[in-house]
Amino acid sequence: MAAIVPWLFCPAAFIGKNRRLWVGLSLSVLPFLAILVFFNVSAHFRLFPMPVQTSLHPRDLTGLFAPLVAITRPLTPLGFYHIPIAALVMGFSMLLAARRFGILAIVAIGAALALCKSFLGVSPIIWLALPTVCGAVIIGAGTQALLSAGPADKKWVLAGAGALASLSIVMLLLATKCFRIFAGLGKNAAEMFVSAATMYILGAVALAIVFLLARAKVRLQWLRQVVLGSAVAVDIFLGAQFIVDTIL
Repeated sequence: MAAIVPWLFCPAAFIGKNRRLWVGLSLSVLPFLAILVFFNVSAHFRLFPMPVQTSLHPRDLTGLFAPLVAITRPLTPLGFYHIPIAALVMGFSMLLAARRFGILAIVAIGAALALCKSFLGVSPIIWLALPTVCGAVIIGAGTQALLSAGPADKKWVLAGAGALASLSIVMLLLATKCFRIFAGLGKNAAEMFVSAATMYILGAVALAIVFLLARAKVRLQWLRQVVLGSAVAVDIFLGAQFIVDTIL
């Protein structure tokens, strides 16, 4: 079910575009309705694809900013890779500037349902697919904005770099013994937090280079692609390698 959630947004994105408001709203409800129908039909035939008692815990939110820690602990895998967080910040700023409150509403409703108990026989975890899909699309839009950022956008690029730098500091703090005990995580958590901090620092450096290019009014998209692409590639390669080693 989770695999087809992105496709369920296609009617709202393409058919509902430039049409009346009620058409777009009706098509935006389709993913929610499909999930409800799927779980209730499955329950009718005594097929239970996912435990309805499973829900998110506040500690699961660690995965939003330290996904590798969530893999090593009994936490629900949640979030994205480290460096795309900057693109997420950029994408959200674009949504707010464009007043795309409908997308933000889908993210908020999906996140709220994921944090609540079972609603109409649907596992709370499956609702997490809705904000995750939206977040992935927002990251894509934010990445394109970073590649095309000009002098007028340099403050948003700097904000993304600042967000990554701040997260690196937070990860280093969480790596200390005091915070590790408070979080109730294992002894390997400190190493994972340090790895996350390293990735965030790498991303902050990449965005700092993009900021300097934007400030100097130098487009050079190929150079930006190389800088950002290299940083993301390192993040994905090391993260995927760790995930595979952990699973195996």
